[in-house]
This record gives sequence, structure tokens and C-alpha cells, in this order.
Amino acid sequence: MKKLVLMLLSATSSVFAFASCTKEDTTPSAKSQTYVLVHGAWQAPYVWDAVRADLTKAGNKVIVVELPGHGTDKTPLYTLTLDLYRDKVVAAISQLNEKVILVGHSMGGMVVSAVAEKMPAKINKVVFIGAFLPTNGQALVDLAFSDPDSQLGPNLVESADKLMLDIKKENLISLFINDGSQNEKESVFTNYRGEPSIPLTNKVTLTPQNFGSVEKVYIKTLQDVVVSPGLQDRMIAGAGIKTVYTVNTSHSPFLSQPTEITNLLVKIGQ
Repeated sequence: MKKLVLMLLSATSSVFAFASCTKEDTTPSAKSQTYVLVHGAWQAPYVWDAVRADLTKAGNKVIVVELPGHGTDKTPLYTLTLDLYRDKVVAAISQLNEKVILVGHSMGGMVVSAVAEKMPAKINKVVFIGAFLPTNGQALVDLAFSDPDSQLGPNLVESADKLMLDIKKENLISLFINDGSQNEKESVFTNYRGEPSIPLTNKVTLTPQNFGSVEKVYIKTLQDVVVSPGLQDRMIAGAGIKTVYTVNTSHSPFLSQPTEITNLLVKIGQ
């Protein structure tokens, strides 16, 4: 009898242990995503370093695209176009089997819009962070010239061959990362490179069937003096975007508040 009781107790313990293990194993966890991050003008992939590290640590796949003519890329300026930027991102996404969350900042908003038009079936969501968000037939310069609250225009210096735009160095930090730490400000200054002009004038073609079918999210940068909050609001309304978040930062929140941006991107991915 004693042996039988011990056998029953052992079996009961095993059942409870199995049930407990099964319950734990089926508890839903944060959904892993693939993020493709596209930088803006006068910047390069380095700006995403902290966000990329945090997203990767959380179990996500992250691809950061270096646009032609930026960072270390030496593509001749006269050959650069918005389509070339688009095709660089398209090539990166085409290598993946899964759909992605496509993120663009500033000028990168023009690029990710063109990518969403080209391959909407591969895009889960497209996220604009303080970004230019065009309508069909618009170029970046069209949107920039419609922004009376931007402080960028008076600080631009065109090269003699008109192929590059520089920013007056004394105002670079106040424009892009006025709220950043000293290290972040130095990083922006050290990695600065003039911006190719031609792609800023290229108009984008967007259709309701392609670009219009992709879910869009906008993250507003409330202290932005490059793409003003007023222009951001008008672009959001024009695109009919319903999901909007705000960060109380200047134009480069992935540098000054990377954890906040990471948390928002994770939330958007759920």
C-alpha cells in the first residue's frame, strides 16, 4: 500500500510539473520583427547605432541602409537620384524572406515612400520619424519650400557646380541635435558630409494601389527646426495617417533619445 501511495504521488507531481511547464512555454512574448532603417540628409548609418543595438538586444533583426553618396560611399554626385536611393533599399529588402517595418528619417521619408510604392507586399508598416512625407508628384524641395517655420533654408550653402548642399557649420548642431549630449553633438559634427543636391529635386510617383495600401505611422519631433511640427502635421493630414506618436526632441531623436525611439518602434511592431 505504501508503495502504491508513493507511485500515485509521484505521478501527480509529474502532471503538475508538465502542466506548469506547458503553461510557461505558451505564454506570449514580444513579437520579433525585421526593421530596415534609412537615415536622412547630411547623416549616415552611424545615427542608428544605439537604436539598432537596442532593437537587436530585444530579439529583432535590424538592417541599416547606407544611401549612395553618404557615409563612406563614393558614388559620383552627378549620378545620384532618388531612384538610386530607392533601389539600394529595395535590394536590401529583396534578400529577406519576411515582411519588414521600414523606417525613414527626414529625407529618408522620401526614400521609404518610393520603396513602399515599389514593393508594398514586402512592407508590414512604414514609419516616418520627423520625415518628409510626399504626395504623388512631389519632390523634397517642394515640401521644404512650403515650410516657413523651418530654419534650414537660410543655413544652406550650394557648391559651385550645384551638385552639393552644405550647412553652415556654426549652426549644424543647433539645427540637428540641439538637445543632445556633448558626445552626440561631436558625433554629428565629426561625421558630417555635404548633401547631394540632385535627389532633393527628384519627384516621386506614388499610387493608391501601392503606396496607399501600406500602413503608415508617423513619429513627430516636437522641437524640430528642420522639418517643423507644422509641416509634419500637414503631411500627416494629407496622407490620412491615424497612428501618430510624439517625441519632445529636436531633429535627431535616435541620437538624443534612442531608448524612446526603440520603445516606440517595438510598440509599432506588436
